[in-house]
Amino acid sequence: MNDAQIGLVMATPLIVIFAVMLHRMGVLRPTGTIAAVTMSIAIAFALFVTQ
Repeated sequence: MNDAQIGLVMATPLIVIFAVMLHRMGVLRPTGTIAAVTMSIAIAFALFVTQ
């Protein structure tokens, strides 16, 4: 794995955790949380595969 892939592996879970915590605090609606988590995983997967 190169540096970019390691960064994706470390950053994606943090983004997911942050979105879930914002949902629990009442800042994000469930649809916004699902969208944020889904898109961050999809983008990380696409970038991970193309690196």
